[in-house]
Amino acid sequence: MDASDNTCTIRPLVAAICEANYGMRMKSMLVLFFSITTPFGIALGVGLSNVYSDNSPTSLIVVGLLNACSAGLLNYMALVDLLAFDFMGTKLQNNMKLQSWAYLAVLLGAGGMSVVAIWA
Repeated sequence: MDASDNTCTIRPLVAAICEANYGMRMKSMLVLFFSITTPFGIALGVGLSNVYSDNSPTSLIVVGLLNACSAGLLNYMALVDLLAFDFMGTKLQNNMKLQSWAYLAVLLGAGGMSVVAIWA
């Protein structure tokens, strides 16, 4: 998971799950929960669409809190779990030019997403 030129060193999530050695019961439960969550969310949305008011104070607070939680989780995953791990690798630490380009890429990406957020 470090900054690497060799694509064989990058392990996908599926491989990590396969190596977890879950039993058949646990795998079945995970498949069941995964396959139920989206239809349940759709049914819940359809059911609540009749009583939902876009401009009520309660709905605005709930939407704001859920958006804040989502943004916080996204920031945490991006900064702590992904970027910190990549930027602490020996390849990036030992090469100042590569490190500068990596920081520039992160800043340009964040700036680009901020510009896109203007229209969101």
